Amino acid sequence: MNNRNASTTTVPSEFKFAFVLVTTLFALWGFANDVTNPLVRVFKEVFVISNAQSSLVQWAFYGGYATMAIPAALIIRKLSYKSGIIIGLALYALGALMMIPASRMMSFNYFLLGFYVLTFGLAFLETSANPYILSMGPPQTATRRLNLAQAFNPIGSLTGMAVASFFLLPNLQVTEFRAKEIAAHPEYATMLPSAVDGAIGLSLDNFAKAQPEAHQAIQAHDLNLVMIPYASVALVVLAVLVCFFISKLPDTGHEEEKIELGQLIRRLITFRYLGGVVAQAFYVGAQIMCWTFIIHYGMTLVGLTSAQAQNYNIVAMGVFLASRFICTLFLRYLRPGLLLGLLSVGGLLLTLGAIFVQGMLGLYCLVGVSACMSLMFPTIYGIALEGLTPNDAKLGSAGLIFAIVGGAIMPRLQGGMIDGNGMNIGGMALESVRSSFFLPASCFVVIALYGFLVNRSSHVQS
Repeated sequence: MNNRNASTTTVPSEFKFAFVLVTTLFALWGFANDVTNPLVRVFKEVFVISNAQSSLVQWAFYGGYATMAIPAALIIRKLSYKSGIIIGLALYALGALMMIPASRMMSFNYFLLGFYVLTFGLAFLETSANPYILSMGPPQTATRRLNLAQAFNPIGSLTGMAVASFFLLPNLQVTEFRAKEIAAHPEYATMLPSAVDGAIGLSLDNFAKAQPEAHQAIQAHDLNLVMIPYASVALVVLAVLVCFFISKLPDTGHEEEKIELGQLIRRLITFRYLGGVVAQAFYVGAQIMCWTFIIHYGMTLVGLTSAQAQNYNIVAMGVFLASRFICTLFLRYLRPGLLLGLLSVGGLLLTLGAIFVQGMLGLYCLVGVSACMSLMFPTIYGIALEGLTPNDAKLGSAGLIFAIVGGAIMPRLQGGMIDGNGMNIGGMALESVRSSFFLPASCFVVIALYGFLVNRSSHVQS
């Protein structure tokens, strides 16, 4: 009886301190992800650039994951999970502190460099923390354990969103500029929100050209606001680094032997793993697109201010957090692959609702997508690494962290679609923002196929 209970314990007692400490990291990278997403819209207006150009924020942010994932895995495999976490925290703090000179220089490119370095640190943290959590107990409960740790990621995300919504966006001078433009043009009240948004963008462009000094003053003010959350979180990250440095943590998988690359590749060339990498890339792309461009959706299609639109992002994250705890319970009764497939179908239907349903109901559909996305990342992660040894999982984890590059590529593509002219389907005219959500909708199709096929394979094997 005792052996049976031990084998089904989610977090055994000897790992509880390490589990709690490592779980704090999930909140830390959640904060970085979601305080950054609104900057795609902020930088578009502050620097007066296109949606495609401003989406380079995500290109740099998630490109850092892709660059460092494999080097991080190799270093962690040689050293330890703890060493990887300490390196990651140091790089995280460095990248965050780079926002200070970026704001002083008023340089978009230097901000991109800061995001790039910051996510070198996040790549180390995620490549370390995810497989470390999987290794803290029996394999039978590994996916459940990772889902429990990942449930604290939205707490950091909510904090980042709240900082953006209540501190950053309402206090931007470009927000004041938009409000003055609306007050000065009563005819905007009779126009579609998308037309109003375009007119205000044109006015801002003309203002930057006609009064460059006044526009630079706005830039200096707003970029200083952008810098403050990053400088603040850098101090928190450095404090956490000290905690890890002085804490004694279990080493659940250290290896001195050379990597037998051929054997490792043979163990990883499976549909479960390679399909998981592909599904993860499409999931991260869908997540970042839905959370980044919800502000564009709210402002362009519903007529909200940036802060009001960001508030719906906070609602979406609250839904995401609640759904993650609920869906973690469902894993006791449903196979991970089946639950992943069902959630993906739900995400597809709600994204189509955001495309075809007008007004606030369409925005509610977009918010609802977060309920379906809640369990996807850790579930794909756990499925893909199932059956690997802790040391193989360190390198296997690198492929899944590299897959975060989906968050760099797909928002860039969606930004280009938003800059386009929209489309007409069956006589229904779809604005460019609305039609751009066909891209995340297609991502959910790929994820659903992976979930259902893995579930079918597991069912046949059992």
